[in-house]
Amino acid sequence: MSAGSPSTQAAGRHHLGGDRHLGFAVLTVSDTHTEEDDPSGTLARGLLEGAGHRVVRTGLVGNSVADVRDKLEPWLGEHEVEAALTIGGTGASSRDLTVNALETMGGKRLDGFGELYRSISFQEVGALAIISRAGLYVLHGKPVFALPGSERAVRTALERLILPASIHLVEELER
Repeated sequence: MSAGSPSTQAAGRHHLGGDRHLGFAVLTVSDTHTEEDDPSGTLARGLLEGAGHRVVRTGLVGNSVADVRDKLEPWLGEHEVEAALTIGGTGASSRDLTVNALETMGGKRLDGFGELYRSISFQEVGALAIISRAGLYVLHGKPVFALPGSERAVRTALERLILPASIHLVEELER
């Protein structure tokens, strides 16, 4: 079969998730930004909507395990939220608590996302990529992507990993 045959194209759509449009929640975790001044959250919403997805919940909380958990937990219980992004709080400082919050929520971590993100990030920022705790968690049967707070990091994660794989991931989790 040729690379462009209908069967090959259908297999590619299945692998990447086809034409489905997901409902995303986007939660920024920051002690310095506000909902009105959230460039990375704004970028994430624009990239998701530009790809045809819906952003059904947005918010911003401070760097607190309880605040992240208390905002995200109810969203993940909503039918229209099929996937979520957290932005910020994935570094090495004592105030970077997003990953800690997600780990307290149970579920499981899918290591491939963080590994690939750091590999791609290494090409962009060099050895500083080791500081990132970006990750992917399955919580309440839904994917939750924990992204660093910079606009570069959000763009990289969405364009290179999340948008190409999220539909298929959601479909796998629904099985």
